[in-house]
This record gives sequence, C-alpha cells and structure tokens, in this order.
Amino acid sequence: MSKKRMVIALGHKDLGFTLPELKAATEKTAVMIADFVENGYQVALVFSNAPQVGMIHTAMKNLAEEYPDQYVNTPLSVCSAMSQGLIGYDLQSSVRAELVKRGIYKTASTILTQVLVDPYDESFYNPIKKVGKIMNAEEARREEDNGNHVTMISEGKFQRIVSAPIPKSIVEIDAIKALLDADQVVIACGGGGIPVLRQGNNLKGAAAVIEKDRTAGLLAKEIDADILLITTAVDHVSLNFGQPDEKALDKMSIEEAKQYIKDGHFEFKSMQPKVEAGIDFVEAGNGRRAIITSMELAEKAVAGLAGTTIA
Repeated sequence: MSKKRMVIALGHKDLGFTLPELKAATEKTAVMIADFVENGYQVALVFSNAPQVGMIHTAMKNLAEEYPDQYVNTPLSVCSAMSQGLIGYDLQSSVRAELVKRGIYKTASTILTQVLVDPYDESFYNPIKKVGKIMNAEEARREEDNGNHVTMISEGKFQRIVSAPIPKSIVEIDAIKALLDADQVVIACGGGGIPVLRQGNNLKGAAAVIEKDRTAGLLAKEIDADILLITTAVDHVSLNFGQPDEKALDKMSIEEAKQYIKDGHFEFKSMQPKVEAGIDFVEAGNGRRAIITSMELAEKAVAGLAGTTIA
C-alpha cells in the first residue's frame, strides 16, 4: 500500500526571525516533521522566508552602497535563492538529526526551486508586499529613480514594495517527485519559490515574491498529496477575527469557505491566501483535506481534533 503524502507549509513563526532563532526553531519544527514521517507520511516542506529575505536584501543593498566599486545591487530573485539555501540548510540538518535519533535513515534535501509566474499578472501593476530596509525620504527617492516602487510606512519612513503574482508552475517539479517517490523528505519552493518569467529558452528572475501558501497548494496538487497542512500563528481560522463575536471554525466546506471570502471575513494578505490555497487544493481531487492550525496543534489537527479543516 502506497504511503500518504503531505505538504507542510511552515510560517515564519515556526522558523524564527534571526539566525540563532532559526537554528533553535528548526530543531523544534523537526520534531513535528519526524513525527509525521514516523507515522508513515511522505513529507514535502514549504517555508516562509519573509524575515530572512528581507535581511539578505538589506545586507546586500548596504554592501553595494558602501562599496559601489566592488558590488552592485543584488536582484530580489537572487536574495530569494540565498534565503532558500539559508533556511533549507538548517531545516534539512535538523530534520535529518531528528530522524536519525529515531533510527530512521533517510535524507532531507533542499531543492532550489523556481516558480513560473505570468508577466501579465495584475499584481505587477499593483505591488503590495513590503521588503528590505526602512528608508528615509532621500533613499526612497533614489529607489524610485532606479525603477522600484516604495510606500510610506510612517512619517518620514519608507519601504520598497513588490508584486505578489499567482504561481503558475513549479520548474523543478520532476526532481521533487523523484525524491518523494524514493521516500525522502523534500524541502522545496522556499518562500513561495523564486519567481521567474520565461524568455525563450531562459528563465529570468522577477522582482516579486510569491505567497508561500499558494505555492504550497500548487505543489500539493502537483504531487497528488492527501493533505495540505498550513501552520500559522493561530490555532484555527475564525470569523470576525479579533472582534467580540469572534467564532472559531473547526471545519469548512469549499462552498462555505468561498462565501466567507466573498463576505470579507479573512485578511487578504494573511489568512485569505491560506484559505484560497486550501480551496484550490481540495477542489482538484477526491478525498483531500486542507488544514490550517498552529504547529503546536498540527498532529491533533491531522487527526481531526484541532485546527480548521477544509474538505
């Protein structure tokens, strides 16, 4: 009997914000992952990279400003690739160590993953994702002179904003499938993947970021997973979040989830992409479940005892 497959999308709460936090967080996260492997699941991991890619982008920008004769500004796509290696390294090391501790001898491998996006995606005309260093007015003006978009985040403080296009296809999907077929743990599509545009035979990095939950849903469809598990800062999805009449949801049908989105119950930059990814995944096959919960309740949620399930 073939094993069940699970895609786990890890939020940045489960990975920390600094390098020391990242190492400690991946060791904790590895316990949950190893539990699922020990229980017979084939696991593919996707992770958030927002704090890390921002750190890298800021560091590389500062380096170019301090040593203009030696360094040039690093494209955001390259910063995304660097963050995949940074987080993937600690994550695969921690997962391997936890598996070996349990007598399970299989690798965890990070795949540098590119994700194709549509050059005509409407988000390219309406950038919303903040990235990189906080700038003063003069720095913001220079950023705009370089052809980038900025937004004021408070009086006299600005930050670059980029697009968040919808992922269309995963370039390295065959490599991901091959590792899963070999019953190995796969870490892929970090940060939603490196957004790329097709130009003839070449792929060109785009100045954008992709919602990691949307890519996790796409990956789950492509590998024919049974479960899409999205970990986040809350234990469940709620209606009227943060209000006196807040209502936790333990399950939603596809139709109910779509109606809740239409009624504006979910914040469009945080919870809504998670719910939409769950809908898209569940709709694409029979017997699938999408689960949204905290990492602490992940195992209970997969058992149907916690979190919010879309089915």
